[in-house]
Amino acid sequence: MNSSREEQVAAALDTTTDPILNRPLHTLGYVKSVRVKRLGSAVIDLAIPVPGAPGHQLIEAVTAAAGAVAGVRSVRVEHHLMTDDDRLDLMSKVRGEKRPVGGPGSATYVIAVSSGKGGVGKSSVTTNLAVSLASQGHSVGVIDADVWGYSIPRMLGAEGVPVVIADSILPLRAYGVSVISIDYFVPEGQAVVWRGPMLHKALEQFLSDVFWDEPDFLLIDMPPGTGDVAISISQFVPRARVLLVTTPQPTARRVASRAARMADRVDQKLIGVVENMSWFTGDDGKRYTIFGEGGGAALAAESEVELLAQIPILPEMRAGADRGEPVTVSAPGSEAVAAFDALAHRITKSRPRIRTHPELRIG
Repeated sequence: MNSSREEQVAAALDTTTDPILNRPLHTLGYVKSVRVKRLGSAVIDLAIPVPGAPGHQLIEAVTAAAGAVAGVRSVRVEHHLMTDDDRLDLMSKVRGEKRPVGGPGSATYVIAVSSGKGGVGKSSVTTNLAVSLASQGHSVGVIDADVWGYSIPRMLGAEGVPVVIADSILPLRAYGVSVISIDYFVPEGQAVVWRGPMLHKALEQFLSDVFWDEPDFLLIDMPPGTGDVAISISQFVPRARVLLVTTPQPTARRVASRAARMADRVDQKLIGVVENMSWFTGDDGKRYTIFGEGGGAALAAESEVELLAQIPILPEMRAGADRGEPVTVSAPGSEAVAAFDALAHRITKSRPRIRTHPELRIG
């Protein structure tokens, strides 16, 4: 009977997903032994890769999975930390050869969300587009490359400290989206005063040292303008496509056109334009075009691409961003949610077919 229960507990653990690496436990070698005593007391010997909160989450997941097996009355997890060599072996097995995300042979569709100026809601568009893509079943990562105005972690509610295993940084996750940002590595309230080479190195690490696990989409929230970061991204991910964000205002459209010209100069393809803050719908049901009309359509025509979406002004979206809630949470069923879902569908259709190397998916 105990042998049967031990097999049932082991099977339950095999199908349990590790909250750290998002993999089934049976692929990771964490569980060293399972014992179930006569009265239903289960004892599990578990190796954990990191201490602290992530390690505790793993222990809780294992405890819950074992405790759900019929006949198991109590669960005790005896855990120990992996050695440095164990962690290196783990990441080698899970990750394989370290490659930059979006590089040659990668199936990840990399999209640089760009604008010519600040204040057009580019980070809001990035955040909510990422959540919509994830809600439609895609794996999604976001790099907050706006190194002076980083805001993605706050908007997604993905605040904390990234886990490091061996030589790999694990992004934080919220609403099905993985995210990395300078915000995680700069003390609260401290300004980022970096020259080009430091920015270049940081972006290189975000692409190469972060364990993205080959997501379907990687959105890069670019800083405004056409400076060092834009040049570095074009070098690191030459196949990245550019999504332009503007408002209806003619001035914003004219400045955004510079980002379009920058993409052309570095041979990056534009996939379309998003017009943000297109209108406000009042209590009377009428649409009020506070920032004017036509900027998005004009930019799209000038750049010879499609206007992919018009996003309305929604007070709930602004308030939700301050609380770390995407618009799907702060205003479910709203016209803004419908606009982002439609944008996500159009982005998905624009995704090119890329031949991948089978060895990229290990574990």
